Amino acid sequence: MHKTRRASRLWVAALATLTLLVAGQAKAEDPGIEFEGKAGPGVGKHIVFVTGDEEYRSEDSMPQLAKILAVHHGFKCTVLFAINKETGEIDPMTSDNIPGLEALETADLMVMFLRFRELPDEQMKRIIDYTNSGKPIVALRTSTHAFFYRKHLDGPYAKYTWQRDLGGGYGREVLGETWIAHYGHHKKESTRGLVAKGMEDHPIVKGIDDIWGPSDVYDITTLSGDSKPVVMGQVLSGMDPKDGPNPDKELKPLAWIKTYTGTEGKASRIFCTTLGHGDDLKNEGVRRMLVNACYWGLGMEDGMPAQAKVDLVGKYDPNPIGTRGHKPGLKPSDHKID
Repeated sequence: MHKTRRASRLWVAALATLTLLVAGQAKAEDPGIEFEGKAGPGVGKHIVFVTGDEEYRSEDSMPQLAKILAVHHGFKCTVLFAINKETGEIDPMTSDNIPGLEALETADLMVMFLRFRELPDEQMKRIIDYTNSGKPIVALRTSTHAFFYRKHLDGPYAKYTWQRDLGGGYGREVLGETWIAHYGHHKKESTRGLVAKGMEDHPIVKGIDDIWGPSDVYDITTLSGDSKPVVMGQVLSGMDPKDGPNPDKELKPLAWIKTYTGTEGKASRIFCTTLGHGDDLKNEGVRRMLVNACYWGLGMEDGMPAQAKVDLVGKYDPNPIGTRGHKPGLKPSDHKID
């Protein structure tokens, strides 16, 4: 009897230890992933990527862009994700949780790819504090409608919700435009990027021969503030880069720059593009534009290479776009460089 009781106690103790170990491992899982640049103009600069969109595979594309900036240019890059609170897995359908945003406190640049997030106040505060700091922002595609408040309508950050009839929120105020509509036919008409007239010598288009992506062109009303288009979007008649333009559709701003002055009274450099399909990053011109935009945002255009190296780092195979189409079961650490 005593041996049975002793064995039982040992089993309970072992189970408790195992539980603590597992819990410790779960707790130790970092909320994001960090790529430490070792050589290049970006050494000493910290870029934080804030991702979370259900449709366009930012959870695949932004880690790849971070690797390019770290490996080829020396930037320290931290990528944060929408994380399922129960599993700790990357889950773009979790619209109210992006842990690790304290990384923005040491960021020199925020790269944003968000869609319809409704973050808790303590997380949203970190994004807005950064936005008001005077530091630069690079924003992609659905970031024009980054936030959608449906529950906390009386909260301190509900004013950043995207709806046009409420002023356009963060997209309109900070980035220059909110969500309007698809202008190119979604999944049927791709996009050719054409350098805007008078912007041929701008650092953001330096070294670029071609910009094409399967993203459709977004509609634009009037860009706010001092926005200046850098690249115009031409609607193509199909999904192949060899397809001709749709003659019935005019050019729309595809990428633009502006400034934003927040509560700290400091003007931030803002770059926004409506490109952002997961496969857009397979185009060298798109990658180069985004890398150049990071240099420009940081005020480092004078030290930018004549033709920045933008080779893909490791395997890049994003899932097809579409709601709930993300790769299941992944944690931030799964994006490490092999």
